[in-house]
Amino acid sequence: MPVLALLSALFVVGFEQLVQWRFGAAGLVGLLLLTVGVKANSPAVSSAGAVLLAVLLAGPAL
Repeated sequence: MPVLALLSALFVVGFEQLVQWRFGAAGLVGLLLLTVGVKANSPAVSSAGAVLLAVLLAGPAL
């Protein structure tokens, strides 16, 4: 069990670093909003995070 928790924590930290490297602080805020909204069961907060990440992903295409 501790090995699984350690691996998942490493994955989460690595993913956060990837998002911050690729999209900067706005990507980190979007990921944070999405995560907090899902954990708090708040559709408004999670939707705001998802929209922010979608805008950042679609930015070069627009």
